[in-house]
Amino acid sequence: MSVMTKPFSCTPDGHAVTLYTLVNAGGASVSVMDYGAIVTSICVPDREGRLSDVALGFDTLEGYLADHGCMGDTVGRYGNRIANGRFTLDGRVYQLGLNNGKNHLHGGFDGFSRRMWTAEALPGNGQDSLRMHRVSPDGEEGYPGTLDVSVTFTWDDACNLSIRYQAVTDRPTLCNLTNHTYFNLAGQDHGTICDHELTVYADVITPVAQGLIPTGAYMPVSGTPFDMRGGLLLGDGLRAADTCEQMRLAGGYDHNFVLRKGEAMGLAARLCHPQSGRVMETITDQPGVQLYTACMTDFAGGKGGMHYGRYSGLCLETQHFPDSPNQPHFAGRVVLRPDETYDTTTIYAFRVEKEPRGM
Repeated sequence: MSVMTKPFSCTPDGHAVTLYTLVNAGGASVSVMDYGAIVTSICVPDREGRLSDVALGFDTLEGYLADHGCMGDTVGRYGNRIANGRFTLDGRVYQLGLNNGKNHLHGGFDGFSRRMWTAEALPGNGQDSLRMHRVSPDGEEGYPGTLDVSVTFTWDDACNLSIRYQAVTDRPTLCNLTNHTYFNLAGQDHGTICDHELTVYADVITPVAQGLIPTGAYMPVSGTPFDMRGGLLLGDGLRAADTCEQMRLAGGYDHNFVLRKGEAMGLAARLCHPQSGRVMETITDQPGVQLYTACMTDFAGGKGGMHYGRYSGLCLETQHFPDSPNQPHFAGRVVLRPDETYDTTTIYAFRVEKEPRGM
C-alpha cells in the first residue's frame, strides 16, 4: 500500500490544491483532493484484471470549480433537500440558501465541496487512510453552531473504499453527510449505466412531489420500476421515466429508498456490470440511500474529453431521509447536539464476478 501526492493547481483565491492517491497491492487506486474532499477517481480491475476508472470527473481543478453536478463531492452539512430551505430547531426558525429552486440542496451554494480541507495521510498495513478535516463556522450557509468535521477515506487490498464521517458541534445543528460520486462500472468513458444491474434492499421509497421533496408517505416498490429487490437492469427501469409519475418528476431515478436493514450496518445495494464483471456493494449504517441516475447531467470536458450526458453514471448516496428536519416521523435523527458525536460509515466494496453471466 502507498499514499502518493501531487499538486492539483490552485483555487482562484490562491490555495494550493493537493491530490492524494491511495494505491493497493494490486495497483487499484482511489484519488481524493483536499479541495472539497472530492473523490476524483476510483480505478479497479475487471474480470480480466484490466484497470478502469469507474468514477466520473475531470482531469483538472477547473472542472470542479465550475458547476459539476457534485461529482465526487463530500456533501454537507445536510445531504439532499430541505423544503423551502427552512427548519425549526428548539423553537427557532432557520433559513438556509435556496440553491435548488425553492429548496435547499446538499448544503447550499458553497457547501463542504467548495471549501479547502486539511489532509493527513495515514499509511497502514494492507490498507491506507486519508483523513480530511475542516471546521464549519457558526452561521455558514445559515446553519447554527460550529461544526468540527472529519472524513476518513480508507482503501485496502481487497478494494474496499470505506468513508467514515465524524462531527461534533458547540450548538444544536443539523448533520447529514454523504458522498456524491457518480459510478459507471464499465468505466467513466462508457456512455451510460443502462447496461448495469442494480439491486436495492428496500421494500418502500419515500415518494416525492414537485421539487423532489418527499410527501411524507411511504410507497411500496412492488409492481413499480422501483422494485429492485431481485435486481433490475437499469435500462429497463429507465424506460419508465416518461410514464411513471414518480420518475417523470425526476427525469429518472432521484429517490430515497428506505433500507430494510434500518440503521444496522448492512448491505444497502449491489451494482453489477455483467460484461466487465465489476460489482460494487454499498454497505452502510445509514437508514436510507438516494439513487440518482444522472437524470439532468450534461457536462462537457470530462476526463479524457468525455461529455457526460443523461444516465452517464449513478450515485448511491447513503443518508438520513430528505427533508427529515421538517418530517419528524422519518427514521433516524438529523439533529446533532453538543454532547453527541456524529459517527457513520459507508463502504463501497468493489468485487469481480469471475464468470460471465450464462456460463
